[in-house]
Amino acid sequence: MILAFLAETAGHGAEAAFPPFETWHMPSQLFWLAVLFTALYLALSRFILPKMSDTIEKRANRVASDLDEAARLNNQAVEAQKSLELRLAQARGKARDTAEKAREKTEAELATETARVDADLAKKLEAADARISKLRADAMANVEQIAVDTADAMIARFGVKASPADLKKAVSAALEQA
Repeated sequence: MILAFLAETAGHGAEAAFPPFETWHMPSQLFWLAVLFTALYLALSRFILPKMSDTIEKRANRVASDLDEAARLNNQAVEAQKSLELRLAQARGKARDTAEKAREKTEAELATETARVDADLAKKLEAADARISKLRADAMANVEQIAVDTADAMIARFGVKASPADLKKAVSAALEQA
């Protein structure tokens, strides 16, 4: 039964061709194709394309104005950077001058203080040398007396007695040789 139905359906399909490919439909199809494309062309050219061209033109104008604004802002930024660099250079120069003046002032103060300290040290050194010379002279005088006393004690142990003048003369001769 199913096969019979399929055979019957196949027979009906063989009688006629596919309608769009039948030649007697061609003139009406070409007519409606021309009408449809004409209507589409008119709709596009009258309504859609003008709106699109306006939008494209507005966008191009907006891009151009934005580029002009960007160029203007870039020029301002370049000028600001040049101004900033100039001010930085001036500030560096001023700082360098201030540092140089401070260094010179400090060096002058240091030289003055060094000279004063050197003078004080020279005075103290002279006073110390004078004291040392005096102490040395006093010590030498005491050394001579101590040497005389020591020589007298040593000779006395040997049982010999010498006069203080002879002892002083012998110690002086020994100190001169040393």
